[in-house]
Amino acid sequence: MNLPEAFENQGNWLFQRRSMLPVTILVLGLLVYLREEVHSTALLYFCIAVSLFGLFIRCFAIGYVAPNTSGRNTNVGQVADTVNTTGIYSMVRHPLYLGNFFMWLGLAMITENFWFIIAFILAYMLYYERIMYAEENFMIKKFGHLYTDWAEKTPTFIPDYRLYVKPQVKFNWKKVLRQEKNGVFAVFLLFFTFDFFNRLISVNLDPVNYVLLGLAVASGIFYLVCKILKRKGKLDDPEN
Repeated sequence: MNLPEAFENQGNWLFQRRSMLPVTILVLGLLVYLREEVHSTALLYFCIAVSLFGLFIRCFAIGYVAPNTSGRNTNVGQVADTVNTTGIYSMVRHPLYLGNFFMWLGLAMITENFWFIIAFILAYMLYYERIMYAEENFMIKKFGHLYTDWAEKTPTFIPDYRLYVKPQVKFNWKKVLRQEKNGVFAVFLLFFTFDFFNRLISVNLDPVNYVLLGLAVASGIFYLVCKILKRKGKLDDPEN
């Protein structure tokens, strides 16, 4: 098997298992975080802001995409009925992975360990490089010049804001709620979990950060409400 075929096969394999990296980061990050008894409260909230920024990128991307693109599909593999070229996709080719990067960078930064943060960035680059390679090969095979012409002028991962093209469709908030309710809950729950275990082993801190607890509970309620609305069909798109 030649190298391009190997990269594509590896990318497709990782694409279907792209939840593995976050779980690894979560476990290792928690172990590194608990090595220090006291952490900066200001840094904690800054890291939450970094993760929320990543979530914002994902919401902005998903809200303006065409149906059957940029989904959470894993078992079925690559899916795309068209090429997204406006909105955030006019500035960067892989905005969802850019959003994921910031979401998980916030958790990496909370450890206050320089080498762990560097290791996370390198692991993320290597992991998603294969996935992006496989995705782009799939798109080239399916759409040909329609994709390559757009890809030639659009950066892979670092946005170029000078290229921004206003979306031609309305923001689909129902799709955002369907797909990103998990992310909202996960951000606040994970930061609360990290902080809670740190306080549990510390003798100098109060047992619970009630601000984080409130945010985790509120986001959990938000998740459940969205889940119920989704089951009742209230978040379905009329055109679908």
